[in-house]
Amino acid sequence: MTGQSETQRFVEQHRALRRLEGQVAVVTGAGTGIGQASAVALAAEGAKVALSGRRRGPLDETAKQIQAFGGEALVVTGDVSQPDDVDRLFGEVEQRWGRVDVVFANAGINTRERNIHNIPLDDWRSVIDVNLSGAFYTARRALETMRRQKSGTIINLVSGAGKRAGAMPGVAYSASKHGQSALTQSINDEEKAFNIRACSVFPGEVDTPIMDQRPVPPPPEARATMLQPEDVAEAVVLVAALPPRALIEEIVIRPTAVRSHAAEVSLPKPT
Repeated sequence: MTGQSETQRFVEQHRALRRLEGQVAVVTGAGTGIGQASAVALAAEGAKVALSGRRRGPLDETAKQIQAFGGEALVVTGDVSQPDDVDRLFGEVEQRWGRVDVVFANAGINTRERNIHNIPLDDWRSVIDVNLSGAFYTARRALETMRRQKSGTIINLVSGAGKRAGAMPGVAYSASKHGQSALTQSINDEEKAFNIRACSVFPGEVDTPIMDQRPVPPPPEARATMLQPEDVAEAVVLVAALPPRALIEEIVIRPTAVRSHAAEVSLPKPT
C-alpha cells in the first residue's frame, strides 16, 4: 500500500459507498501488492474477506489494516498450486460465513531467469503451477459454492503479458497469463446458466514486489511512473460491485506514461 494518508483516503472513499455489504470475498496472494490493496478495498466496501497466501506474516498485516477500520478478515495460509490447500481455504470460508460471492485470483509468481534460452525447467513448472493451475483450482473450487447460490463473480488477475507475450515478462509468465484469460472465457461460457460471471484484469506495469524479481529491476524513477496497487484494486471493486446482470469480461489498465524497456531485457547474444 502507499503512504498512510493516501491509504486512509483510499479506505474512506470505499467505506462511503459500501457496495458489497453482506458479501463474502476470497483474495489469493493477499499479503502484498495488488492482492493486499484489493482485499482492503473489498473490505472497506463492506465485504467479509478471506486472505490467502503462503506467508502468514504479510497476511496478518493485511488483516490488521482491515480490522483497523472495523472490517472482518479471515487468514488462511496455503499454496494455490496445491488443490488440497485450495479446498481447505474454501472449506474454512464456508464454515465461517456460509457463502462465497467474490473471488479475486491474484496469486502469481515470476522468476529472474525467464526467457526461452535460460529459464530452468523447474521454474517453468512453478510459474505454470501457481499462475495458471492455481487460478484453475481456485475457480473450480469456488464454482462448487457459487453454483449452489446461483450467483458469484470470479476475477482473474492476468497481465498485459496475457495480451502480448514478450521477453520482458518471459515465456512461462506470458503463457500462464494467456491461459488465465482463456479460463475466464471458459467460465463465462460454461457457468452463465448459474448467473456466475468472470473477468480478466490486464494491468500493465504495477509497482509491486514482483518488480524486484526482474533480471534488471527497474529504477525508482521508472517505478514512480507505473500503476500503483490501488489503481488495480479500483478495477477489481468496479467488477465486483456491478449489478449481477452486468458482465465485464476484460479490463485493460496501463500506465499513462510510456517508457522503454530495452535496457532491462535479457536476450541471447548471437555467436
